[in-house]
Amino acid sequence: MTLKEQITEDMKNAMRARDSERLGTIRLLLAAAKQKEVDERVVLDDAAMVAIIDKLIKQRKDSVAAFTQADRMDLANKESAEIQVLQAYLPQRLSADELTAAVLAIVAEIGAELGRVVGPGDMGKVMGTVKTRLAGKADMGQVSGAVKAALSH
Repeated sequence: MTLKEQITEDMKNAMRARDSERLGTIRLLLAAAKQKEVDERVVLDDAAMVAIIDKLIKQRKDSVAAFTQADRMDLANKESAEIQVLQAYLPQRLSADELTAAVLAIVAEIGAELGRVVGPGDMGKVMGTVKTRLAGKADMGQVSGAVKAALSH
């Protein structure tokens, strides 16, 4: 069962259970997926669905920060609840140690390809490779920090 099929099935279960908060969040996710499919005329695979989920979570985190700053805890709590529903569809995230090890391995691999030591100027090349390999497995903010740390050695 693909991730999209699982999400659709969860939407049906939320309807049956009359869980309006969960149902609303799942519908937002499916609408974003459908929009991407229509815009790009493609059928989304699991990796593309994970990218959409990551994007929606990032938007919700930004909203939580803005609502908290504006002292609107009711709206911040609603966004936090949506984050919890969306995170259930993400694959298991890498721990900090696993993330660091994966980034160091990619930096070493790129250094071997280039035939020289990889430095801070190679941030874009490293991030491009890391994004494709670790998409959905790690928060890209943490990945960026790990890449900067690896390149500064």
